[in-house]
Amino acid sequence: MLTAFAILTDGLVYAAYLFLVGVGLTLIFGVMRILNVAHGSFYAYGAYAAAVAVGVYFDAGLPAAGGFLLMVLVAMAVGLVLGLIIERGVLRRVYGRDEVVVVLVTYAVFLILEDAIKLIWGPDSYALYQPLGVTGTVDVGGLVLSGYDIGLVAFAGLLAAAGSLALKRTRWGRLLTVVIFDRELAAAFGINVSVVYTATFVLGAMLGALGGAAMAPKISVTLGIGVEVIVLAFAVVVIGGLGSIDGAFIGALVVGLCRAAAVHLVPQIELFVIYAVMALVLVLRPQGLFARAQPRKI
Repeated sequence: MLTAFAILTDGLVYAAYLFLVGVGLTLIFGVMRILNVAHGSFYAYGAYAAAVAVGVYFDAGLPAAGGFLLMVLVAMAVGLVLGLIIERGVLRRVYGRDEVVVVLVTYAVFLILEDAIKLIWGPDSYALYQPLGVTGTVDVGGLVLSGYDIGLVAFAGLLAAAGSLALKRTRWGRLLTVVIFDRELAAAFGINVSVVYTATFVLGAMLGALGGAAMAPKISVTLGIGVEVIVLAFAVVVIGGLGSIDGAFIGALVVGLCRAAAVHLVPQIELFVIYAVMALVLVLRPQGLFARAQPRKI
């Protein structure tokens, strides 16, 4: 029972991490049909900015609650700036081109942003340890759980619920749904698709940076963290169904629990299990578990 509980808790924490890094990617693809390789850089920039800004904040002895708020605000600001620059300055020039060309453009942006990290923050690693110390630990059923991990799971769950409700119940969500199903028809009905694209990409970038900031206390913020993240994010959104927030949430849960089970029971296949799950889903359901229905045009 203790092992099963450990698998459940570790799986939920890892699933929260996967959802936070994948939700922005699936949102961008759902609306814009762009596999944004540069999404890993949004994660990395959010992590670096949070590690520096929040580290300075805590070192100054300021209230802990303000540090967590600063973590969110810094990440959102970084995502906002990067998203606007990349969408308005680069992607807008390649809309309508072949999908392979667009992917290559986002890959080029990713390489540029990775090199810019060295210019801005240098080659050194950063550690944001203060939030873990502030939140402490909780003893549950014989397991010592990090308070920060519990908060991370709760935050991911709230974000998933808010994102799903926003898409289904708000005016902006309905506009996004129209654009997702038929961009030409949406434009014909007077929806400014260009503005929707910009807002969607910026929101996706902000979510990616927020994921990096949220994970900064749990990782070593160093060069290359964006590369690993983009691979995991693609795996999650492919399993859940590209363009589906609900699918990204379920995909993250499936991968997180399977990985946790592998770590505790068969650690030799830890690295393999994520891609095995993805391969199995693609074989049985190539469009993903919760892919959106595609309209039939006559």
